[in-house]
Amino acid sequence: MKATEELIQEHQNIELMLEILKTVSTRLRDGDAVPPEHLEGILEFLTVFVDKCHHGKEEKYLFRALEAAGVDHITGHIGVLIYEHEQGRIHVARIKKALAGTLGVPDMVEVQAAAADYVELMVQHITTENTDVFPMAEKILDSDASAKLCENFEKLERERIGAGKHEEFHALLETLQDVYLK
Repeated sequence: MKATEELIQEHQNIELMLEILKTVSTRLRDGDAVPPEHLEGILEFLTVFVDKCHHGKEEKYLFRALEAAGVDHITGHIGVLIYEHEQGRIHVARIKKALAGTLGVPDMVEVQAAAADYVELMVQHITTENTDVFPMAEKILDSDASAKLCENFEKLERERIGAGKHEEFHALLETLQDVYLK
């Protein structure tokens, strides 16, 4: 598998979680109960799978490989994508803060607003990567560079999320999909 194919597969999982997040935030806004373990799972997915793992692979390895191959930090989208990763972190922090609330009372309007901002950002971000950045990477990175990226991706997963955690996230996605999207 090419490194970009792995990232595209991860995007599919992220897009599924974004759909779940939209449904959950709407339910919360409408006063419907959402089990705390579902909220914790969603936030862990966004923090660990999306940011530490997926964005970590891009920032630590893919973007650096592209720049080493001559892709400009600005015109090659890399600077913008890193900025968007940072904005995503801010939106997730907003969701966490709103759920914690003031004096323990969650701010569901802010949860929905932060979730909507995060979803909008990530949908556009994923589109840019899938349609512009990853095809460019496939053109300019040879098979050796792609193989090295895959090795580094595996190493990052072991170090940042640990053995078996990826599978746990897939199980979480299946569970939440059954509850919120069917």
